[in-house]
Amino acid sequence: MKNYIKLLRNKFKRYGIDGYIVPKNDDFFTEYSKLNRLEIISNFSGSAGLAIILKNKNYLFTDGRYTIQSKIESGKNFKIYGFEKLINCSLFKNLTLGIDPKLFTNTQIKSYFLKYNKIKHIEKNLIEEIKNLKIHTYKPFFSLDKNIVGESINSKLNKITKYLKKNKSDYIFISAPENVAWTLNIRGGDGPNSPIPNSRLIVSKSKKILLISNLKKCKQLLKNKIINKDEFLDINILPSKIEHLKGKNFIIDDKSCSIFYENLIKSKFKIIKREDPFYLLKAIKNKTEIKNMINAHILDGVALTKFLFWIKKINKKKITEVEAAEKLENFRKLNKNFIYPSFDTIAGSGKNGAIVHYRAKKANCRVINKRDVFLCDSGGQYKFGTTDVTRTICFSKQKQSIKDVFTKVLKGHIAVATTDINKDDTGKKIDKRARKFLNKSNLDYAHGTGHGVGFFLNVHEGPQSITKINTIKIKEGMILSNEPWYYKTNEYGIRIENLVYVKKIKKNLLFKNLTMAPIEKDLINFDLLTVNEKNYLFKYHLEVYSKISKYLNTNERKWLASFI
Repeated sequence: MKNYIKLLRNKFKRYGIDGYIVPKNDDFFTEYSKLNRLEIISNFSGSAGLAIILKNKNYLFTDGRYTIQSKIESGKNFKIYGFEKLINCSLFKNLTLGIDPKLFTNTQIKSYFLKYNKIKHIEKNLIEEIKNLKIHTYKPFFSLDKNIVGESINSKLNKITKYLKKNKSDYIFISAPENVAWTLNIRGGDGPNSPIPNSRLIVSKSKKILLISNLKKCKQLLKNKIINKDEFLDINILPSKIEHLKGKNFIIDDKSCSIFYENLIKSKFKIIKREDPFYLLKAIKNKTEIKNMINAHILDGVALTKFLFWIKKINKKKITEVEAAEKLENFRKLNKNFIYPSFDTIAGSGKNGAIVHYRAKKANCRVINKRDVFLCDSGGQYKFGTTDVTRTICFSKQKQSIKDVFTKVLKGHIAVATTDINKDDTGKKIDKRARKFLNKSNLDYAHGTGHGVGFFLNVHEGPQSITKINTIKIKEGMILSNEPWYYKTNEYGIRIENLVYVKKIKKNLLFKNLTMAPIEKDLINFDLLTVNEKNYLFKYHLEVYSKISKYLNTNERKWLASFI
């Protein structure tokens, strides 16, 4: 790591800069990418972060999920701060900072650095200059049948053109690959754990499209006539193509349209709006998507339940965190519809469970001790759905204080699941319900309670989420995670996570559980639960049993029945 920092600093004089900014995201602004320039320069492997390398100092910015992890991985060489310190950053002043304009939006730069420093655009990425990061794998894009996605491409394009006409725009530049995937009902292989098709899309008000990507990736789409030859545009030809488009106005996405592409569009067109409406459209799942997600979670629940039974009741060996994660994945692989994990499994025992996004590695992982509390956060990509679930379990009798905290987390989890969404209709309001029982004991947690989830796409999806600040209205068809937690540094981590979807019954909106797996009863202090909370647990486990028991063997089924 130090060597790369030195190599980077050696380039400052040549480019006339005092420092260089390295974000986590790639040029498609995806959360998880096969390119991780930030890890190369900082050793930080979390999913959210930004590094600034100056001549004599290094800074790393991240969020509350990574407080412990960032210190472990990068603390020797970086001063670490929360993202809030980036707003109008005043930690250093009157400097010229270099950036790759393909990796930042104008909004980011204006919010972070322009008040006290100057920004210089450097067309070559300096991390790539010091380390070859080229990825030459071209996994083909593929299309999804309407019986999986529930809505045709034409129907979605009609929504786009209607939106363009309403906003008096000639074109929209869809720069987020997940929104391209939704619009054209396609998927790809560009994400490490998501079927992301790295591409961009221009749609005109007359419903004409230009899919901007690499030809090798699009050959299957062209062969199957999902798109026509005149609807494909090689990424290298885009600059000249922009010049020949007719019209005046463009809509772009402020979250994923880089400075580079914004400047390219601004060279000829007027940008009249900076919001991609398809984040919200994509977030509201149709009946077919919900049905498929329910089925995916039944399959996933079977695998997780088999794993939980195995690790608690069958396994007699001392196994490592890595071996536990591999065993869980093997249970998922028993189903032919499983493709790969939806993120790297978090399998943390004891003090490692207190590291929010801990990643066990063979070289330094712990052997799971019978006295440990074990936290396992995992998920799968299935051919018709995405899952994400966390269970915290134990193998021996735990201290009363741990059981009390687990129960307060559980009470928050139940409070979210039983929300009257007509009353508490935003993530901000629901988040208060999740924290209420921990807060009464002066306990809290550093990140949100839940995130949106994609349909056979990204496991983290907006714009909806359950956090202290999210004000997006919760609507029918949305899918979110329900995962209150508590981490005690150097001791243990507790999290209980289900995915839920929003269902409308008559005029009432309510959450319905997607996740079908038992919740650890050996960590519950039942004296702290109300009658309603106990009834909720009974009904939940009864539903789990009714949905997945037929896929279990006799001993697994008997064990699952003990939760009812």
